Amino acid sequence: MTEDEKLREEAEEIRKETAEGAPEVAEHDRVAELERQLEEAKSKALYAAAEAQNVRRRLEADKEQASSYAAAGFARDMLAIKDHLDRALAAVSDELRADKTATQFLAGIEATARELDAAFQRNGVVRIKSVGEPLDPHKHQAMMEIPTGDAEPGTIVEEMQPGYMMKDRLLRPALVAVAKAPG
Repeated sequence: MTEDEKLREEAEEIRKETAEGAPEVAEHDRVAELERQLEEAKSKALYAAAEAQNVRRRLEADKEQASSYAAAGFARDMLAIKDHLDRALAAVSDELRADKTATQFLAGIEATARELDAAFQRNGVVRIKSVGEPLDPHKHQAMMEIPTGDAEPGTIVEEMQPGYMMKDRLLRPALVAVAKAPG
């Protein structure tokens, strides 16, 4: 037993003896103890209220994020359709564009592609800039390195598949070729 503990025990014994002889001292100790318990209860109540408020804020943030990104899976699926439309339009020859029947058909495909782009834009889906940009592993996936003196090493020189972001989330990384020093 330490010296402090001995002193506390002696003080407690003296307080008890004094309390028996002086009821007002015992009443004062009881009031002090009740005040201490009240402060402790207030502290616990404030902590519980703060914790409940934090949980409420977290739930609201989670709900907002879930509703904000609810369409991410659907948007990811629509990217494949966009890729197919873009490849189809890129494959059309100048001869076919000159044909009147094919021109009307192509106009419909181009209108569909524009409408898909507008739907992406309305929902915060944007294409990631790639060519000429430095490689960002959070947005780009390097598929190969191309030796060239025309660009700084680590700079994207070719895009094989466009990447897309939805607001601040990556939907699909851009598949790119990166410059490397020749030789």
